[in-house]
Amino acid sequence: MPDAALDDIVEFLATKRLAVVGVSRDPKHFSRGLFREFLAQGYDAVPVNPQAEQIEGRPCFARLADITPPVEAALLMTPPNLAEQAMRECTEADIKRIWVYKAASDGTVHDRAVDSCRKRGLAVIEGYCPHMFLPKVAFVHRLHRFLMKVAGSYPL
Repeated sequence: MPDAALDDIVEFLATKRLAVVGVSRDPKHFSRGLFREFLAQGYDAVPVNPQAEQIEGRPCFARLADITPPVEAALLMTPPNLAEQAMRECTEADIKRIWVYKAASDGTVHDRAVDSCRKRGLAVIEGYCPHMFLPKVAFVHRLHRFLMKVAGSYPL
């Protein structure tokens, strides 16, 4: 299971202004649903997608460095082949907290990028779905959280 401490997750979610990198233009896509959930929970979520001008009525940015005022955290919802580039942009934009949402690792290039970020002192959370850690989410996400705790795969 992913290498993350619950403290990193709590600190990430305490940052109310965050970027969602790779949020889809498709309103039915999972990333859009998660983006809407962050908005509904009171976050100032900033969409980042170079192919969109706005998402959910919010101005969309092409790159993390373009966001004004800057964000302190970024949720990466990019395809695996773009995750390394997104992590590099996080470093360039001085973002200290990174959450890489992914279903599976894409190998050593990805692992090297995560290790590099961690060596720079950045908090990197991998793989977990943010829905499981947000308060007041739908039953299915609460059930998923419960099952992870029962299975012993919930972060400590």
